[in-house]
Amino acid sequence: MVQRPRGTRDFPPAAMNRRLALERLLEDAAQRHGFSRVQTPVFESLELFTAKSGPGVVNQLYAFQDKGERDLTLRPELTAPVMRMVAEEMRMDTKPLRLSYYGQCYRYEEFKTGRYREFFQYGVELIGASGPLAEAEVLALAVNMLHATGLEGWELRIGHVGVLKDALTGLGLSGEVDASTGEPPIASAMRLLDKGDDAGLSGLFSAHGLDPANTEPLRALASLEGGLETLEPARKLLSSMDGVSLEALDELEMTLTALAALAPAPPALAVDLTVARGLDYYTGMVFEVKVAELGGEGQVLGGGSYKLLHLFGLPDLDPSCGFGLGFDRVLLALEAQAESTGRQEVVPGEVDARPHIAIAPNKADHMPLLPLVASLREKGARVELLLTKKNYGRIIKWTEGIGASHLLVVKPEDLENGTGRLINFKTGDRTDIELNAASVLDAL
Repeated sequence: MVQRPRGTRDFPPAAMNRRLALERLLEDAAQRHGFSRVQTPVFESLELFTAKSGPGVVNQLYAFQDKGERDLTLRPELTAPVMRMVAEEMRMDTKPLRLSYYGQCYRYEEFKTGRYREFFQYGVELIGASGPLAEAEVLALAVNMLHATGLEGWELRIGHVGVLKDALTGLGLSGEVDASTGEPPIASAMRLLDKGDDAGLSGLFSAHGLDPANTEPLRALASLEGGLETLEPARKLLSSMDGVSLEALDELEMTLTALAALAPAPPALAVDLTVARGLDYYTGMVFEVKVAELGGEGQVLGGGSYKLLHLFGLPDLDPSCGFGLGFDRVLLALEAQAESTGRQEVVPGEVDARPHIAIAPNKADHMPLLPLVASLREKGARVELLLTKKNYGRIIKWTEGIGASHLLVVKPEDLENGTGRLINFKTGDRTDIELNAASVLDAL
């Protein structure tokens, strides 16, 4: 028997209903914040991702040549394709652009809990505006989305790449690419700080002729953690370092102040000035959201301000700001929290909040009921017509099996009288009603 490929999943109706509900919930939040949905191809030119992440990324991709020997790949993420689309299709559109997107991505790597070779990402990009207010708008959307999902106890961690870069430059590290590592020493240091690798950080300083003791202010910076109150000791620490600007820290404070006005407070907020997101194209505010129940795979969302559009000839639109939300991770976190608390897990905004009506002829002819089915559907109801002949007991079992909230049973004599019996499967109430859409909907 042919099985699905390793690292992929199937989604039967019950699972798909949850996924559609979450997708619509996220999209509703995005639209309320002024974001519009876009879509890009599932496969793109390989160069799009090597230009962004370097040639080493190819080992993680589903890269291939098509019949015209063009180098292509299944997309591993959605930010770069959206940037490509903006450069190709939306150069002249009114800025700033507020774009949302959702779709499948592919990475060839060993999968584990919450990570698959085929996975789903929801994300947004705010393009053509930068600075604290733009960052706060993106953060506010992320916070509102997560509140809407019903997730509890999640932590929002916020930093600013500019603070780290200024500190590292002041301590003597270069921003030029090191031929031996293929990345700037500053980028290497940021990655080590993000991982909390103190030994690696000291070794990096030594390798560049700097006193490892110079890492002490960075360790002190990393030890600062809390909310807005963290900013003042950070300001004092940075002020004590030669040549370090406080501009980035001031911007971060403005972002946090604006966020507090735009969105409800997250369950936990931590200002972490060593959150670097591990990617060197981030330039300003960076953030991530973690859920404790997922353990080491606890991150469900991450993003920040970055520069990418200069790669497409649009440097005037850099930096942009956005985030990616791990769709599968959010659903896993909801399941984990429901299991740990014993409460029933419900994704708000269920996809079929509309009435779900089963219509079953009981020995009656189907044809006279078809106009009623069409009329109910036209008015927004979800209607399933029993297409085969069953006895009454099997009609009840069929209705339960499809999850309908109401059953309309019509016998031959009912057709003559223009009536039927409506059964409410939640309350058990039975009502005789006329066979027209208005009567059926009024009786629900």
